[in-house]
Amino acid sequence: MTPNADHLSDEDQDSLWQQAVQVAVLMAIDPGTLGGVRIRASAGPVRDAWLNLLRSLMSPSRWVRMPVSITDERLLGGLDLSATLASGRPVLQHGLLVEADGGTLILTMAERLPTSTAARLTQVMDEGAVVLERDGLAERRATRFAVVALDEGLSEEESLSLALRDRLAFELDLRPISPRRVNDVDMQQMMSGSIEDIVAARAGLAGIEVPDEVLRVLCGTAMALGVDSMRASIMARAVARASAALFGNQIVSDDDARLAATLVLSTRATRMPPAPDQEQEEQREEQPPEELPEQPIEDAPPNDPDDDKNDQDDQQDDQDDKTSPPDPSQNIAMEDRVLDAAKAAIPAGLLSQLIAGSLQQRASSGKSGAMVKGGQRGRPSGSRRAQPAHGSRLHLIDTLRAAAPWQKIRKATLGPEAQQRVQVRSDDFHIARIKQKTATTTLFVVDASGSSALHRLAEAKGAVELLLADCYVRRDQVALIAFRGKVAELLLPPTRSLVRAKRSLSGLPGGGGTPLATAIDTAASVAEGLRRRGQSPVVVLLTDGRANVARDGSGGRERAQSEATQAARQLAALQVPLLFIDTSPKPQEAAAQLAGAMRARYIPLPHAGAAAVSLAVRAATQNGAP
Repeated sequence: MTPNADHLSDEDQDSLWQQAVQVAVLMAIDPGTLGGVRIRASAGPVRDAWLNLLRSLMSPSRWVRMPVSITDERLLGGLDLSATLASGRPVLQHGLLVEADGGTLILTMAERLPTSTAARLTQVMDEGAVVLERDGLAERRATRFAVVALDEGLSEEESLSLALRDRLAFELDLRPISPRRVNDVDMQQMMSGSIEDIVAARAGLAGIEVPDEVLRVLCGTAMALGVDSMRASIMARAVARASAALFGNQIVSDDDARLAATLVLSTRATRMPPAPDQEQEEQREEQPPEELPEQPIEDAPPNDPDDDKNDQDDQQDDQDDKTSPPDPSQNIAMEDRVLDAAKAAIPAGLLSQLIAGSLQQRASSGKSGAMVKGGQRGRPSGSRRAQPAHGSRLHLIDTLRAAAPWQKIRKATLGPEAQQRVQVRSDDFHIARIKQKTATTTLFVVDASGSSALHRLAEAKGAVELLLADCYVRRDQVALIAFRGKVAELLLPPTRSLVRAKRSLSGLPGGGGTPLATAIDTAASVAEGLRRRGQSPVVVLLTDGRANVARDGSGGRERAQSEATQAARQLAALQVPLLFIDTSPKPQEAAAQLAGAMRARYIPLPHAGAAAVSLAVRAATQNGAP
C-alpha cells in the first residue's frame, strides 16, 4: 500500500518534492532522449503544481493532451473525409503525434490506455517518425516528443502499459506529498535561475563525455538491482549527461552517476542486492584457492646488489615511459556509492509489491474472459471490408472513407444529377468489428485428503473466498471440486453467491486417500462442459501431488501416480489456463513434475498465502494463460 501524506514526515515529503523538481529540470534539458515520466497521482494541487513547473521549464514548446479514447486516425493521421469528399481527391490529415513534434504529450488516465494504442505510441517513439500507409496515402513524418503519463490507478492492476513504462526514464509517485508542502514561494526559490541554466545545458549537452568507468558502474548497478531492460541503463546514462551539463561539467562525475541511479534504476528495482559479506562468501565458494607451486629455497641463486640496482632502474624507466593504470579500488568505491544511493531511493514496500507481482502477471483491467470475434454484442473494434449480412452492422464512416478517393473517377461517367451525390459501390462496404468477452469460471480442485488436510487446506479455503469477493465486480464465477477417499465431487456448481461458497467451504471435511487421477478427470469434464456453454474455464488444482488411490478405487501409490500423470496430460490437451498449487509443507519434486505434465504454472503454497494465491488466479483469468 502506498503511504499517504499523513504517514510521512515533513522532511521526507520535502525530499520527494525536491526529487520531483530534479526530474522536471532534467526532462526539460533532454526530453527527446529521456522519453518522459510516469506520474502516480490523482488530480489535485500537487500534480498541477508539478505540471505547471514542467511547462514553465519547457516553454515555449507545445503542450498537447491525448485522450485515452483516441482513434487511430486522430493519433497517427489519415484521410480527411470531409475535405476529400469536397475536392474529389485524397486529402491527408495529420495526427496528434505529428502535432506534438518538439513538445510534450500528456496522456490523461494513462492507466486505461488500450494495449493497441500503447503499441502504436511506442512504435512512433522508437522510430522517431509516424509512418502512414492507408487509404491510398503514404507518408513518413518525423516527430520527437516527451510523454507525461498521468497514472491515476488505485492499484497495480490499473497501471500503465509495461512497454510504455519501459520507454519512460522517470517514475514519480506524488501521492505521499501533502499540498501544504508545495507552495509557489519555495518553488521559485528552488528554481531561481534555472531557466538560463537549462538553456545553457541544452547547448552544451552534445559535448558531455561519459567515461567507461561510469558506464560499467551504471550497468553493474542495474544488474545488482535486477533491472533486466537495457533501456534503463541507456536512460541512466542520458540522465547522468544531463546532470553534468546542468552543472557546467564536461565529464560525467560520481555525483551525476548517483543521481542517475537514484532517479532511473531505483524505481525499476526487482530485488535487493546481496550484502558485501554475503557476496564475498559466494565468491569464495565459487573460486577455490589456487595452489602455488613450491620452490626450493636452496636452488635460488644468491642475490647480487648490482643486479638489484639494475632492476630498480629498469622499473623506474618503465614507469616514466608508461602512464600508471587506474586504481581498481576507485572504481569499486564508486560502484558501491552509486549502488548505495540507488538502494536508499527504493520506496518502502516496493520490493514486497514486486514479490506479489511475480505471482501476478501484467493484465488488462476490466472484465476477464476469452475474446470472441464476430460477436453481436460488445465493444467496437474497428471495421473490415465485407458485405453486411447475418446481423452485422454497416460501418458508415469507414465505408465513406473507402469510397471518397474514387469520387472524381466515378462521377466522370455519370450525368449532372448523379454527380451531386456520393457514389458508393459494394466494394466500399465495411462492417463493424465487435469485441466480446466470454464469462470466466474459476474451477478450484481442492485436495481434502488426510495429508492435505493437515497442511494447507485453510489457505485453499481462504483463496476461494478472496477470489469470490472479486466476482461481484468482475462478473466471474467460481466452482469447487473436492476429492478425498475414492471419489471427486462437484460441491459447488458455477456461482457468484458468496453465501453458497462459504457454506460449501465451511462444510468441506478432510481425511482419507488421494484419488488424484479421478479429480483431474472430473476437472477436465467440468472444464470442457463450461467451454461448450461459451465460458472460459480456469482450473486451479490445490494438492500435494501424492496420489495413492487409482481410478477404480484400489490402493497402490505407484499405479495411482501413473494414472494421475496420464490424466494430467489429457487435461493439458484441453489447452485451458492451469495453475498447480503445491500444498505440501515443502515443495515436492513429484508435484512439480505433475504440473509440468499438465503444462500448468507451478506455485508452492509455502511461499504464497491465500492472498498471493488469489492474485495468481486473478492474473490467470485476465491473461487467459498460466
